[in-house]
Amino acid sequence: MKRNHTIMQFFEWHLEPDGTHWNRLAELAPGLKEAGIDAVWIPPATKAITPDDNGYGVYDLYDLGEFEHKGAVRTKYGTKQQLVSAIRACRDHGIEVYVDVVMNHKAGADETERFNVIEVNPDNRTEAISGPFEIEGWTRFSFPGRKGKYSDFKWNFEHFNGTDYDQSQKRKGIFRILGENKDWNSNVDSEFGNYDYLMFANIDYNHPVVRKEMAKWGEWLADTLRCGGFRLDAIKHINHDFIREFAVSMKKKYGDKFYLVGEFWNPNLENCRRFLDNVDYQIDLFDVTLHYKLQAASAAGRSFDLRTLFNDTLVGSHPMNAVTFVDNHDSQPAESLESWVQDWFKQSAYALILLRKDGYPVVFYGDYYGIGGDQPIPGKKAAIDPLLYARANKAYGEQEDYFDHPNTIGWVRLGDPEAVRSGCAVVISNGDDGSKRMLVGQARAGEVWVDLTGNRKDRVTIAGDGFGVFPVNGGSVSVWAQPEQDPAQNG
Repeated sequence: MKRNHTIMQFFEWHLEPDGTHWNRLAELAPGLKEAGIDAVWIPPATKAITPDDNGYGVYDLYDLGEFEHKGAVRTKYGTKQQLVSAIRACRDHGIEVYVDVVMNHKAGADETERFNVIEVNPDNRTEAISGPFEIEGWTRFSFPGRKGKYSDFKWNFEHFNGTDYDQSQKRKGIFRILGENKDWNSNVDSEFGNYDYLMFANIDYNHPVVRKEMAKWGEWLADTLRCGGFRLDAIKHINHDFIREFAVSMKKKYGDKFYLVGEFWNPNLENCRRFLDNVDYQIDLFDVTLHYKLQAASAAGRSFDLRTLFNDTLVGSHPMNAVTFVDNHDSQPAESLESWVQDWFKQSAYALILLRKDGYPVVFYGDYYGIGGDQPIPGKKAAIDPLLYARANKAYGEQEDYFDHPNTIGWVRLGDPEAVRSGCAVVISNGDDGSKRMLVGQARAGEVWVDLTGNRKDRVTIAGDGFGVFPVNGGSVSVWAQPEQDPAQNG
C-alpha cells in the first residue's frame, strides 16, 4: 500500500540569523519523522548579500557556507558542514530534503561595469521611457573568496538582461540591458507587460552560456548535498523553456524520484494550466488558488460557502501536480504576499489539505513552531499533530464527499485493509454546531469512533447500516476514527 507523504516547509521569515538553523533541523529530524513528516523543504542554502538575508538575495550559488563572502563564512542558517550533517540526519530518519533554489537573479556584485540600457516603465516593462544611455551597474561577480573552486564561471553584464540601480547617478529604476539578442524573455508571465524582471541583476536565459552554467550548477548542488529534490523559486519570471529543460535534465540524471516543485505565484487556474503545458508536466506547482480560498474562508466566516472550497483550484483540476499549503513565508503577516489564514480556521484548513486523497500537502514551520520577529505568533503544533497522525495512519482508501451544506461539510475515507484500523470521517463547520450523517461501511457496524482532535469528547457508534452521525463544534473541525485501542463502552 502506498503511504501518505507530507512535507514541512522548515523555515519562516523571522528565524534568528544566528547560524543555528541547520543544527536545529538535525536535532528535530527524529521528532518530525515520528509526527508524520517525511520530507522537508529547506530555505536557500547559497550565500546571500548579508549573513542576515533569508537567502533570496542570492550572491554565490557555489558557496553553501564555506567561504568568507559578504561578512561571514556561514549563511543565515549555518555552515556547509552543518547543512550536510543535517541532510544526513534527515536521510537517516527517512526524511527527504528539498532545497530551495533561486535561479532568477543575483545580488551583491563584486564590481561595477559600464554598459548601455534603456529605462522601462515599472508598470509595463515593454514600454521604454528613455532612449539608450550608459549606466554603471553592479553586474560583475568574481567571487574572490572562493578563488574558482567548483566553478571558474565569472558573471558580467552580458549574462543579465536587466538591473535596478545606476551607481553613477545613485538612482534606482528598471533598466533593460542592451546588446545583441538582448531583450526580456518572452516566455514568462505577462503581468506588468512582461514579468521577466523581478529584482537585482536579472539572469538572461536567452543566453546559451547562462543556460549551460545554471544546468551544471543544478547537478553540482544535487551531487554535493545528496538531496531528494528542489523547490524552484519565482518560476513565473524565468524562461519556461529553460525550466522544462532543467527539469528534464535533472530527472534524466537522478531519476523520476528527484522531486521538483515550482513557485508559480498566480491564482489564475488557466495560467497555471498553461504553465504546466509549457513545461510538459515535469514539475508540480503550489496550489496558490486554494491558499487564497482558505484565506477568504477564514476572513468571511459563516458567509463563506464551504461547498465551493475546491472549485477552480489546482488540486481540483490537476491533482497529480498540486502541492497544497495553508500559509508560507511569503503569506505570513507583514510579508510581500501577506494573505494569512486566520487563527480560528487554521486547524480546519490543515484538515482540508492533510486528510483528503489529492495533493501533496505542506505544513508551514511558522504554523507548527510559531513565528518570531516583532509580532510573534504562537505555534499550533498541538492542533496540527492530531491531523498529521490521522494522515499517516487513518486517511486511506476511497473518499466520499458530503459537501451538501454551505456551513457544514464532511468527507469520509473508507480505509485500506493494509493500514490497520484505518479510515476516518472529517466534519468542518464555519457556522453553528452541526453534524453530518455519513456512510463508513457496514463492516464498521458497532465500532466506537472518537474525535482525534479532542475538540469533541463524545463518541460515535457506527450503526448496523454502516452510517454514523458525526458531530462538530461551531467554527471547528472534528476528525472521527477508530482509536488504536477500543474505548471502554461505558467510559
